[in-house]
Amino acid sequence: MEVILLDKVENLGALGDKVTVKPGYGRNYLVPYGIAKPATKENVAEFEARRAELEKQAAEALEAAKARAEKLEGINLEITAKSGSEGKLFGSVGPIDIEAKLNEQGHEVERKEIRMQDGPIREAGEYQVDLHLHSDVDVSITVTVIGQE
Repeated sequence: MEVILLDKVENLGALGDKVTVKPGYGRNYLVPYGIAKPATKENVAEFEARRAELEKQAAEALEAAKARAEKLEGINLEITAKSGSEGKLFGSVGPIDIEAKLNEQGHEVERKEIRMQDGPIREAGEYQVDLHLHSDVDVSITVTVIGQE
């Protein structure tokens, strides 16, 4: 299935690229979420007419993400969780907890933007967590989990 991208997609292409994708990916994800349109003659002509407008929107989204990254850079987040005597947590600290703590501090972050490479945190300590704010903007924050017996 050939589609024209209306937004930059990681590991696929940039705005305006014609790419060939598997039919299920295009039909079930890219087209319904407004990320791409089927590459028909009409859709290509419509895209070319709106290209400047779409590029302006993409540039504004990138600038907004960079501004958010500047505010979030260097944040040290402290989360208290119940733990045993050896520092192992009862349960875990995941994206939901990190999102709640960041929003509590006044930073607008969505759960889908939080990337935890090693999965949920299960022990007290200090960890690096990445925030994926835009396809071109990533920022790391420090999450300190304090065990409370």
